[in-house]
Amino acid sequence: MNGTVSKPAGAYLPQSLAPGLYLVAVPIGTARDITLRALDILASADVIAAEDTRSMRHLLEIHGVPLGDRPLLAYHDHNGAQVRPRLLQALAEGKSVAYASEAGTPMVADPGFDLARAARAEGVAVTSAPGASAVITALTLAGLPTDRFLFAGFLPNASGQRKSAMTDLAGVPATLAFYESPKRIAAMLRDAAEVLGGDRQAAVCRELTKKFEEVLTGTLDELAATCAERSLKGEIVVLVDRGKKANISESDLDQILTEALEDMSVRDAADMVASDTGLPRRKVYQRALALEKAK
Repeated sequence: MNGTVSKPAGAYLPQSLAPGLYLVAVPIGTARDITLRALDILASADVIAAEDTRSMRHLLEIHGVPLGDRPLLAYHDHNGAQVRPRLLQALAEGKSVAYASEAGTPMVADPGFDLARAARAEGVAVTSAPGASAVITALTLAGLPTDRFLFAGFLPNASGQRKSAMTDLAGVPATLAFYESPKRIAAMLRDAAEVLGGDRQAAVCRELTKKFEEVLTGTLDELAATCAERSLKGEIVVLVDRGKKANISESDLDQILTEALEDMSVRDAADMVASDTGLPRRKVYQRALALEKAK
């Protein structure tokens, strides 16, 4: 994590914090990308849980937030079942618990989901202290449409399963966003070019907010070739533009809708056909309505 001390040690002193679970966003790279509210919560919570306690200790030191004798517990995918009861017990006792993932915003591809869901089930107040997010940062830099996007997280490791997952997303009329490992990026882009279309515009965003931040843009074919020749490092976000709208005639549209209306409502048929073809939903819905009335 990059950054220098932004306040003198001890500048953030414990304050009164209401009982509950606080989901705290932390920087994805540059340490100064943290909110004042997040620092206040980290200075005041009775218990701090972190996906990576070493990163959390370093962040607290950088910003002069004293940990004191407060517990700092590791909470991640491998120990969640064992640590979660302890955190829930602290919440049941009326304590404040702050949870932070290794980087970025909790609940976005991190183990905080089960903790937050369990806390809500126990009637505990859950609050978010928003901040940095790798996928949102990538969307602001890539130059691809942001009016609609779908975050798909990490794809499967195996090529066959990865292709199957991308096949399900191929017709989604939105920019697709994935997290990817530098070890798999070349293979992932090769599979994406095959399944989604090699001429589809995309972006590979790595080391966001860090010293060696880089955004590579081009078609999936171009990016697959580039990443096959280079050895990329760091955390990576891959963005893929939506596919081109299909050139469908009115008669073809009527046939597709007629078949869909055999066992679907007008609304469901319009939703499915609009999603599959990329045509405007309003146009598809109006045509489906007309076909249904003409029966």
